[in-house]
Amino acid sequence: MLKIKVCGLRDPVNVTGVVKAAPDFMGFIFWPGSVRYLGKNTGTILFRDIPYDIMKTGVFVNEEPLKVRTIINRFNLNAAQFHGSESPDYCRQFRKSGLIIIKAFPIEADFDFRRLIPYLESCDYFLFDTKTTGFGGSGKKFDRSILEEYKLDKLFFLSGGIAYDDIDEIKNLRHNGLFGIDINSRFEISPGIKDTGLIKSFIDKIRNE
Repeated sequence: MLKIKVCGLRDPVNVTGVVKAAPDFMGFIFWPGSVRYLGKNTGTILFRDIPYDIMKTGVFVNEEPLKVRTIINRFNLNAAQFHGSESPDYCRQFRKSGLIIIKAFPIEADFDFRRLIPYLESCDYFLFDTKTTGFGGSGKKFDRSILEEYKLDKLFFLSGGIAYDDIDEIKNLRHNGLFGIDINSRFEISPGIKDTGLIKSFIDKIRNE
């Protein structure tokens, strides 16, 4: 069964609503350049009602390792998603600590998946997002047919402009490496505020139909 990751959360009440939809991962962005950035004064109340079986995931972009560790420890995160140009060694140091590590890569038409080989032993999962001038959350899709070229032995999350209307396409994907779906901007009322009803319906249809 495909795992579902809801990313870009930042409001305690909204988080509680998303929890009721029972995703497998919930993502929180600690990169100041994002419109979904949590801010410097985020409190632990944001994470208080998230059950143990939902993986609390911090999203970082080229952040200093000490700051990443501080945030992970403060909020008791289960996973870290690195969305910048972090090296295999950078990822490996956090994986050794027991964290689930997701390394994101921006995909474009001529992307060479051989670039990912050095990361095979450094990460638990890859995440494939649309290449833009930013670091995700653009709401734009990439050509999914390029996934046919991905042959490495590492499971991945599919991201990049996934919307409710993509349910049939997702269900028809037959890639052995597809582990999960990462949803964000196309399920929002405003940046960082999710449409919880739409998310619940999406998750129910992905899992049960």
